[in-house]
Amino acid sequence: MSNNNKSLPKKLLITGGITLFLFFLFAVYVILFPNTTTQKEDTYLYISDHDQFEDILAQINNKSLLINEFTFKLIAKQIKYDQKIRPGRYKITPGMSNLVLIRKLRGGIQEPVKLVINNIRTKEQLAGKLSSMIMADSLSIIHALNDSVFLKQYDLNPYNAVIFFIPNTYEVFWDTDTKELFNRMKKEFDIFWNKERMAKAALIPMTQTEVMTLASIIEEETNKKKEHPIIAGLYINRLKIDMPLQACPTIRFALNDYTINRVHIKHLQVKSPYNTYKNKGLPPGPIRLPSPATIDAVLNYEKHDYLFMTAKETLNGEHNFAITYTEHTKNARKYQQELNRLGIK
Repeated sequence: MSNNNKSLPKKLLITGGITLFLFFLFAVYVILFPNTTTQKEDTYLYISDHDQFEDILAQINNKSLLINEFTFKLIAKQIKYDQKIRPGRYKITPGMSNLVLIRKLRGGIQEPVKLVINNIRTKEQLAGKLSSMIMADSLSIIHALNDSVFLKQYDLNPYNAVIFFIPNTYEVFWDTDTKELFNRMKKEFDIFWNKERMAKAALIPMTQTEVMTLASIIEEETNKKKEHPIIAGLYINRLKIDMPLQACPTIRFALNDYTINRVHIKHLQVKSPYNTYKNKGLPPGPIRLPSPATIDAVLNYEKHDYLFMTAKETLNGEHNFAITYTEHTKNARKYQQELNRLGIK
């Protein structure tokens, strides 16, 4: 046998070895080498429950997240990520390997979002704000807030459905749907309404809805926190003697017009369960989402004999309080004269 024939197996062996080594290097590169771009800030992928693998690729391309899309697709197909899409909000950091990235997506390893609830008046505002922070859309949220059958399981109704959403900052996952959202808010509501707060409400006596409804009216009356316990005491005094609350903020809510500076007799004719001039007692639910501090102001209301109040003529948001109607009339006249002087209608 010639030397050339003897060396052939060696050459094949060497060639095969080199091929295997190169394949090994390629595999290591594909699996372990960084493949996300070195963008200055972390970027997020938002994957909804109806997204397909092609939708995710499109989003990745739009955000220019990958150095090499081919290797990403190769590994994704190999570990069958394309068949197991999990919704969520995923943080993509610079220099992630295909394996790390796909394991995160396939395992549903999300970054929580901060659900910030504050300064909300209406259900529509609430639904819009919530849907801007989580996957649940505003239509599904507003439908739930108005769905008597859905709300019944939480002992709520369309009037008081918003009481679960106590203003605060909560950590949730982006792929939270409407049902999960209500379940989470129910837990937070129960935590807030601890034994101490429940005991204080019982002493007034008021239900949780009633406390939060009164707090919402007070919050619309003034932003002067020092007055909140005083106004709470005034309204509780009225409730105890079956006197109408006659709270102007409830008229603005009933008319859905917050531009009204001066409530006139024509405004008081509105037919609504929120018209506290025509209807005695509290309205059936909050007219905004009251803050925890205002809720506590009601629970720790100031005990006094005031029955009347009117905005101060200084127009700084503060009020003059009175025990008698005669005294109240004098205070009201000073306020009205200042409005007339300034031409405020």
